[in-house]
Amino acid sequence: MIGSSRWGPPLGGRSLATPLQFQSIAHPGACRKPPVVPHNRRPETELETWGNAEVRVLLSTYDSRGGVEPLVGLAVRLRELGAEVVMCAPPDCAERLAEAAVPLVPFGPPVHQLVHGARPPTPADVPRRIAEVSAAAFGKVGAAAEGCDAVVASGVMPAVAASRSVAEKLGIRSVSVSYCPIFLPSPHQRPFPLPGRPLPPEVTDPQVLDELDIQGYNELYGPALNAHRASAGLPPVGNVRDFGLGGDSWLAADPVLAPWPEGAGPGVVQTGAWMVPDERPLPAGLEAFLAAGPPPVYVGFGSMRAPEGAARAAIEAIRGHGRRVIVGRGWAGLALIDDRDDCFVVGEVNQQALFGRVAAVVHHGGAGTTTTAARAGAPQVVVPQWGDQPYFAGRVADLGVGAAHDVAPPTAGSLSAALAVALARGTRSRAIAVASTIRTDGALVAARLLAGPARPCGPQARAEVIR
Repeated sequence: MIGSSRWGPPLGGRSLATPLQFQSIAHPGACRKPPVVPHNRRPETELETWGNAEVRVLLSTYDSRGGVEPLVGLAVRLRELGAEVVMCAPPDCAERLAEAAVPLVPFGPPVHQLVHGARPPTPADVPRRIAEVSAAAFGKVGAAAEGCDAVVASGVMPAVAASRSVAEKLGIRSVSVSYCPIFLPSPHQRPFPLPGRPLPPEVTDPQVLDELDIQGYNELYGPALNAHRASAGLPPVGNVRDFGLGGDSWLAADPVLAPWPEGAGPGVVQTGAWMVPDERPLPAGLEAFLAAGPPPVYVGFGSMRAPEGAARAAIEAIRGHGRRVIVGRGWAGLALIDDRDDCFVVGEVNQQALFGRVAAVVHHGGAGTTTTAARAGAPQVVVPQWGDQPYFAGRVADLGVGAAHDVAPPTAGSLSAALAVALARGTRSRAIAVASTIRTDGALVAARLLAGPARPCGPQARAEVIR
């Protein structure tokens, strides 16, 4: 039987009595069950699919498009296996989830508004935003999780910690998901710095760094988290980092692009990247542009703020190499710089189809874009800004499938030098070779992991699921 009872009792064996704020509310897309069924369990008569039980999974994230898209891939695979899926996510992703027919319970302010507001966010904004996201997550995730068998949480820590707290309260399984290994604690890497809390550069001892990292998580995220946990009748969390990222922890990244070394840290299962096959045709105008000449170079920054002048620098650099240009508008609103016919601008487009037909991809280095370009065999120029992007820039360079730009505003000259590497014949050959090693089954592996009890962690766990 697949169900919450198979995944064990709540942490510490505490009571599952559900307070008012966690009782089921009627809102579109919530996992549904009769409210009279206690302790988040379903009567035997409701068992329908996936072996001998119907599985209901809540996917929860507060992130930009790049963090939502992998969960769409997981949702598709879960439904193929007979599960019912609902997603709690920011309202920005409503259109994308509607395309994939994934029910959405929106929470929190639009991410676009936070990233591309009148001014860039500052460290002074962090405490208010943590409180805002934490409150929204406890409320909406707590309601949507009623009747579910598992919660899969990704995105910013306040949302992840709230989702795992909800799962603890309901006595169901929770999984935290990261899309890049640098965000997971390990003695083999320096902790990723928290907003406004850089680690002292002179400190190199792994144990001291680990203690400072835990302290930073507790001070930054602990007050809001533990206030809401107290309201829910849950005990305080003493180690916020390990509560959010530890336990049942998955790395949804390709093992070639973003390897998790064996022995790098306990409790991590690497599933591979979660991609959803994109069958959308390219727009007619884009098809005509592609057919009108040799393969162009694509440039786009996804949902990021693009560096000032990035579009002009990229177009001038690409033209300097005698190439045509496709500009991805994205959230940054990149635009053409003149009306010459060697450039074409696109909005939302099937990158899986497009990247296989370009000479190179110039982008910000998000996990999804990097993986899509690598799978397509397209040489890359990564212009990282923050977060995991410098890591993926380094991996692209290390693998020989492109060039890593400095974390600095690009110029036509700096991009031209990087393009010289990406457009070299040897880079193209290497990119094609690496493309054949990129796994396409990550979302299916994760879906199958959710089909059974929590499994042993490590590479062997993934191997068992693949078999």
